[in-house]
Amino acid sequence: MKDNDISKSRHHETLTATALGWVDESTDAMALPLRPSTSFLRDPNQLDRAGRIFTRDDNPTFSQPEALINKLEGGGGCLLYASGMAAITSVFQRLQPGDHVVLPKLVYSGLRDWLNSHGLRWGLQVTYVEDCSPHLLQSAVKQGKTKIVWLETPSNPTWQITDIAAAADVAHTAGALVAIDNTVATPILTRPIEHGADIVVHSCSKYMNGHGDLIAGAAVVAPQHTAILSELQNLRNEYGGVLGSFESWLLMRGMRTLSARVRIASESALQIAQFLQSSERVEQVLYPGLPDHPLHDVAVRQMSGGFGGMLSFRVKGGEQAAKLVAGKVRIFRQAISFGSTESVIEHRAGMEKPDTPTPRDMLRVSIGLEHVQDLMSDLQQALE
Repeated sequence: MKDNDISKSRHHETLTATALGWVDESTDAMALPLRPSTSFLRDPNQLDRAGRIFTRDDNPTFSQPEALINKLEGGGGCLLYASGMAAITSVFQRLQPGDHVVLPKLVYSGLRDWLNSHGLRWGLQVTYVEDCSPHLLQSAVKQGKTKIVWLETPSNPTWQITDIAAAADVAHTAGALVAIDNTVATPILTRPIEHGADIVVHSCSKYMNGHGDLIAGAAVVAPQHTAILSELQNLRNEYGGVLGSFESWLLMRGMRTLSARVRIASESALQIAQFLQSSERVEQVLYPGLPDHPLHDVAVRQMSGGFGGMLSFRVKGGEQAAKLVAGKVRIFRQAISFGSTESVIEHRAGMEKPDTPTPRDMLRVSIGLEHVQDLMSDLQQALE
């Protein structure tokens, strides 16, 4: 059953907790059934392509999580991928050699590395800007040549904020699409399509799944871009970047608690950011929920219900002091990635390539679901 009062709700808490209220029609099961079949029986009277054929493009286990993500984002269609990188690169694989793209310098390092290697070999022209403020974008875009303006807000790992609507005005005037990585904010806090974005991507390995046991990605297109959805679907099929049945099932299970997890992480992150600001050992705290963040007013206007569970802070004494702090925590885990139930801390520059623009005295923190007082006490003893 795919059309009911629950799926018409505008409240993300209801949509996620009930997974749109879908019920398996064949069994009345309220949980998503797992269908690992790779092939589907053909109708002898309809042997041309019709209905489901092969799981690479027709996996029925995709339907519910794709529908839920699409509903949360307010999109015109969603596609699941084998990873966030598979979703991200599919956006660029649509382009032709010579096409121009613009993105911020401080962007997810996996994308920066891909563009600087595969993207350049693909023939793409790439311009990096200090930030995606309208005046810098205006000077970077090329009329009729720029095809993608790529945004992250809050951006990883310094949590800069971009005014999506203002950036979209510049991009659309130049004839470019706006693609945005919404992994950090999630549609619980920000719905980029409402602000003018054309394509929204997620690393579903992070908050969407939320349990640190899945690699997955997703791409959502705005309602007016169904043709782009078809292009992306063809690319997914041709490159084989599809999600497995069990992974799709895990994703759907994880998303049932998405709203609650994001709310708790956001509330705790704000308290921890305020605590770190008061520490004499901390040089700077980077978190859009703090009033002294350079674009806090934009974050307030653009984000609803919190400012996310990610923050970074720069430690007095430089790189070695930062590494010492990261090595002394007891509740935080020293690990890569973010968005899971456990809080993690990472010396981010050490995980990136030598040319990284990430400050070397900076620690990136993902706030999980532990009690906030325990987390603050842990950071306190590490800083001391």
